[in-house]
Amino acid sequence: MANLKELRNRITSVSSTMQITSAMKMVSAAKLNKAQDAITKMRPYAEKLTELLQNLSASLEGDAQSPYTQVRPVEKVLIVPISSNRGLAGAFNSNIVKRTNALVNEYASAEVELFSIGKKANDILKKNQTVIDVNTNVTENPTYDEVAEIAEYIMKAYADKTYDKIIFVYNSFKNAATQIVKAEQFLPLETSTETPQDAASTEYIYEPSKVEILNELIPKSLKIQLFKALRDSIASEHGARMTAMHKATDNATELRDGLKLSYNKARQAAITNEILEIVAGAEALSS
Repeated sequence: MANLKELRNRITSVSSTMQITSAMKMVSAAKLNKAQDAITKMRPYAEKLTELLQNLSASLEGDAQSPYTQVRPVEKVLIVPISSNRGLAGAFNSNIVKRTNALVNEYASAEVELFSIGKKANDILKKNQTVIDVNTNVTENPTYDEVAEIAEYIMKAYADKTYDKIIFVYNSFKNAATQIVKAEQFLPLETSTETPQDAASTEYIYEPSKVEILNELIPKSLKIQLFKALRDSIASEHGARMTAMHKATDNATELRDGLKLSYNKARQAAITNEILEIVAGAEALSS
């Protein structure tokens, strides 16, 4: 009977866990719809802004340089890993940690520092890496002003030549089941992949001037780039958690069913033994 009691307790425990994971799955699914809608609407704007920036920079003379486009020998690197504040999201955070550590090894000849966004990756990375700062306030529902403040801080560090290269590491949202870990160069800004002749074929009317527009456009584009990375990460987090909780619920269901089968077998065996004992006792009395 002790065995039956233990099985009943395990069935109750697994059933409670299954209810929790199922509820978390539904919450993440609801949040995912909103986050997915936000990143889907934002991407076309960010991509068009980048395209305009590339065309504009390709048509400028070489002496019209922004401090954010200046390429320097890489002696000091800042890596910005973007993770979540909460776990239970599968490999969402561990993938960021792995990619960040790989980048640190890749730039082993340079001095590497980290600016962590999100708590989970920072808790692991700070044990072995140099983390100069951490921000845990923009991983849930960031506003553009909050993100712009962080971007300005990073941009100033590059303009002041504190760092020679700045890289973002984040999960890019593809769908609820797939998140792609990206290591994206933030600074120096890669302004153009076209030749000036290709860029010149796109006709724009610039007012007041290309240089003034470029100086205004680059900071805005960089802020949008960080904002998009955060939106991507948030959508990826909810997708990863929804998938993880779906698998956890399925596993809990399978485990509960197996425990119920074991319980029924043990209960049947116990009843059979009791019947055999009663029959044996009856035979002993009649003999």
